[in-house]
Amino acid sequence: MNSAILSSPPTASASQSGSTVGLIAGWGRFPILVAESLKRQNHRVACAAIRGHACESLNDICDEVRWFGVAKMGGQLRFFRRHGVQRMTMAGKLFKADLMFQGSVWLRHLPDLFCIRTMAPHFITRRKDTRDDTLLTAVTDAYLARGIEVCPATDFAPELLVKQGHHSTQRLNNKQQADVRFGWTIAKQMGGLDIGQSITVKDQTVVAVEAVEGTDACIERSGKLCGKRGFTLIKVAKPQQDMRFDVPTIGPQTIELLAAAGGECIVIEADKTIVVDQDEVTRIANAHRIAIVAVNDADLAENENIFAA
Repeated sequence: MNSAILSSPPTASASQSGSTVGLIAGWGRFPILVAESLKRQNHRVACAAIRGHACESLNDICDEVRWFGVAKMGGQLRFFRRHGVQRMTMAGKLFKADLMFQGSVWLRHLPDLFCIRTMAPHFITRRKDTRDDTLLTAVTDAYLARGIEVCPATDFAPELLVKQGHHSTQRLNNKQQADVRFGWTIAKQMGGLDIGQSITVKDQTVVAVEAVEGTDACIERSGKLCGKRGFTLIKVAKPQQDMRFDVPTIGPQTIELLAAAGGECIVIEADKTIVVDQDEVTRIANAHRIAIVAVNDADLAENENIFAA
């Protein structure tokens, strides 16, 4: 059993000790863990915390923190420049459905000029779509054009990427293994279309597909449909995953929600999935007898015993 995520050294680009690194922080523990890792590497951290999403404990970790609305991209850029940031990263969830569909985007978020110029092709002229990858690529390109490199958060905290193997004591039975082999390719196809990273499967039938509402809602919907009779969550990276953003992530809340909905196992993609608070994830999974296995494409294609102990 592999009950701990193994770590690897930071990349050369990320390991320039003593520099100031910018952090755009969304919801959850992920930004906190990235900030803590940066501090352990002796970086200064200038954090642009997204109001209504980021955790206030970032005030105690980062060297500089300023709170911004999600559409204040120009203010974030000026903040980073003021603190000498040449490299930045993004970590944490943004609730896209709430941001985009609860009233007018423009009136609710009052975007600044930099944001309007960046997002106009997506929200005004509609020449481009509003899929996650499209929007986040526009953001990263806009920062790069102004001299700030956007790096993957896992360059600074590589220990968060899950390694291949079992991450709980429970093992998948034959039916669950069949569900995974059936669902893996479908999940990859959904990711390739930039619809979502997760699907749920039972008896080789797709129960639910993650879309704009996110993984948590997908899990809850699956529980209602299956009547708590057990299902498998498959969460994968996109076929051409840009590790700078939208990396698949699970944490303790994922396991708690899965248990409450009646799910019995989680299969995630090794080396391309972030697991937040691994020890707690394993503890909760063991308490609920939930199997967690990290595999990759080659495992499923070549190794018939990948789910064995």
